[in-house]
Amino acid sequence: MPLDWITVILLISIGLILIIVELIFVPGTTIIGILGFILVAVGVWIGYTTLGTNTGHLILSGAVLIGAVAFFYSFRTDVWSRFALKDAIKSRVNDENPHLLEVGEEGKAISALRPQGTGLFRERRHEVQTKGEFLPPSTPIRIIQISANKIIVEAIT
Repeated sequence: MPLDWITVILLISIGLILIIVELIFVPGTTIIGILGFILVAVGVWIGYTTLGTNTGHLILSGAVLIGAVAFFYSFRTDVWSRFALKDAIKSRVNDENPHLLEVGEEGKAISALRPQGTGLFRERRHEVQTKGEFLPPSTPIRIIQISANKIIVEAIT
């Protein structure tokens, strides 16, 4: 009898911990959350089969109540905000010297442009984009448009 209680309490406790870990650290539905739910369900089922229906109802109610209190407490006390990403990227591509390049300037592709990649102009690297063409590395390129920190290039033929 005490072994049945220990088994039920351990299964439900480990299951609830896995569900909470899945909610905090692993976004989405993953094997951790599913395993936690299965452990809680098995713990409740063992409670019903070995300890009786009335005790099973108490175990089920307790598991639901403990889970609800844990979720309510964690949202109420803003525990989740410690794990939330609060930093924002404030920089922009080619923001350091946007006025140095001009339309018609020639350079070369450092990386493959598919259609975006890196180009070299005046010995400086810049993120560039084609109009949809794929260009291999070391292709000579020319700037055809600059707008909103976006550099549009084409292959020089």
